[in-house]
Amino acid sequence: MIKTTTPSIEGRPIEQYLGVVVGEAILGANIFKDLFGSITDIIGGRSGAYEREMGKARKIAFAEIEAEARALGANAIVGIDLDYEVVGERGGMMMVSVSGTAVKIR
Repeated sequence: MIKTTTPSIEGRPIEQYLGVVVGEAILGANIFKDLFGSITDIIGGRSGAYEREMGKARKIAFAEIEAEARALGANAIVGIDLDYEVVGERGGMMMVSVSGTAVKIR
């Protein structure tokens, strides 16, 4: 399945718009406590452990939009937007949200 942040795919006309698809993954407070409490791999202000967890959440969210798009009969998703939000009481959770438009392309 082709996934893109652009509204179209060059050379592949959109034949049908099938609807908005959304995927979300939420990292709980315990993940952050564990990561920040035991971070030993900080290099240059970056945490490899934190980045790996965010990467997992992003992969989950992308898998969800792809599954939703396939269920609609799509073979591509255009206009993808990624969003990262702190949610929950006292900002104890991080949400990764991915949305886009499921389409059929030629």
